[in-house]
Amino acid sequence: MIKQTFEFDDELRVNRLGYGTMQLPGHGVWGPSADEANAVAVAKRVLDSEVNFIDTADAYGPFYANLYLKEALRDYQGPHKMIASKVGFTRQGPDVWTVVGDPNYLRQQVELNLWSLGLDSIDLMQLHRVDPRFSIEEQVGVLADMQKEGKIKHIGLSQVSVEEIKRAQAIAKIASVQNRYNLIDRRDEAVLDYAESQHMAFIPWFPLATGKLASDQNSILNQIAQNHLATPSQIALAWLLQRSEVILPIPGTSNIKHFESNIQAAYITLAPNEFEALNQLAGKVN
Repeated sequence: MIKQTFEFDDELRVNRLGYGTMQLPGHGVWGPSADEANAVAVAKRVLDSEVNFIDTADAYGPFYANLYLKEALRDYQGPHKMIASKVGFTRQGPDVWTVVGDPNYLRQQVELNLWSLGLDSIDLMQLHRVDPRFSIEEQVGVLADMQKEGKIKHIGLSQVSVEEIKRAQAIAKIASVQNRYNLIDRRDEAVLDYAESQHMAFIPWFPLATGKLASDQNSILNQIAQNHLATPSQIALAWLLQRSEVILPIPGTSNIKHFESNIQAAYITLAPNEFEALNQLAGKVN
């Protein structure tokens, strides 16, 4: 039986299949959505679903993703949804991302996240990238200070090595790591293994990448999808959920139908031979 939930603490237990807001802003994760009413509607649909782990960032837009989520949260009356955000990236245009890890700027970003989300505290605040101009101790240190102030509940990291996680752990408890990981890109397997050993949430970004497999009707991915009357994307998500009990995929979309399709992946259980066949795909497909 696949464990479907992950516990951050006694109060924060989430369903492992979450949602990421990165697709809500405009092209290149820049500017407003071409249909802002739809962006808010998608966020409201997420809140009304069984998904209770939502990943966002003030860099998405910037701010637009947070503001759409804030609008959706304004009228939400249901059970608590865990909100994760990030600091450490600045934006200068479509698809342009510049790392800034100055501790003073990170403190400002935490405050901007609180404002743009309409929250008093962020459940999980992640360092989006490590800025080489500042030590990881300095960058995590300011998040630890704000955790003591009650503005952050948990601290996470993104796109880091095992060594960097260990250095951060000397400063604060690290609850999560968000690295690129999917069916065909598993270069951070060692980070996943370390996360498992620490009961640390591993949040794979770009979780739906399948290379050419999805378009090849004869691929093992499509064959397995046909066996389950599912889509290749659903199988890719099901594989992640089955790969490790600490994995929390956060597929993003600006389409309600796509969102509803994605969350059905939580109900797919791969047979042992199917799971193993997908395991063998690592590094073999571009």
